[in-house]
Amino acid sequence: MNKNIQTFIGCDREYKDASIILFGAPFDGTVSYRPGARFGSSAVRSESYGIETYSPYQDKDLCDIEVYDGGDLELPFGNTEHALSVIENYCRRLIKDKKVPVMVGGEHLVTLGTVRALVDEYPDLHVIHMDAHTDLRDHYLGEKLSHACVMKRLWEILGDKRIFQFGIRSGEKHEFEFAEKHLFIRKFDFSGLEELLPRLSGKPVYLSLDLDVLDPSVLGGTGTPEAGGVTFKELLGALLKMKDLVMVGADVCELAPHYDPSGVSTAVACKLLREILLLIGG
Repeated sequence: MNKNIQTFIGCDREYKDASIILFGAPFDGTVSYRPGARFGSSAVRSESYGIETYSPYQDKDLCDIEVYDGGDLELPFGNTEHALSVIENYCRRLIKDKKVPVMVGGEHLVTLGTVRALVDEYPDLHVIHMDAHTDLRDHYLGEKLSHACVMKRLWEILGDKRIFQFGIRSGEKHEFEFAEKHLFIRKFDFSGLEELLPRLSGKPVYLSLDLDVLDPSVLGGTGTPEAGGVTFKELLGALLKMKDLVMVGADVCELAPHYDPSGVSTAVACKLLREILLLIGG
């Protein structure tokens, strides 16, 4: 593990000392609408110095927890399965070293690589999925490895009632029907989250945050914006309710920074990533 010179703010510990490993997965080879999420992880890292390490929401500081920023993985374009294997193998090393992986995408399919690694260590893994989209298609234009299919691929690994979806407001009718039968789904917002938390107490939980769960008026820099999303305060409030969960990994995906030349979308992503790191490390 070579030291990464440019780090997310406050995440400059040595690998051997860190309990959390932050890394980027710059891949958007299967996006169904607008490409550009491969630039998300580097943008978040470079723009993080526009925020503080201290969170007034949690009264915690990134400087007080041990986070190593491993930089961006080198992921091949044109070979989706190989890109997923690179992510999976990297995470397996982190898990072997007793580290918690926190990944910045990249498109949402990269979550599959991380979960493949985690489920061997945590057979009872549960996934909290915050997103505008169901991501439950069996294939998209004939491709089973697509960001439109990632939760279906996770369901094939985890089985029924182990994926909990919030903020969903877009998908085909059969995806919603599948979710009602096999997953836990809450459309449009985070209602039901508080009632769910006791059920997840003590269980290993993976958080997967697709930034397009936010309304485009809050975060327009994403590949598939969807009107009718939640506010920043609603999303942050939902995250803070999860402070007592055993979170064994997380990701923040689908920032496509160049669609928002104001830079606001990247700034929002930075702040959310800070709060997630503090939730896990605090």
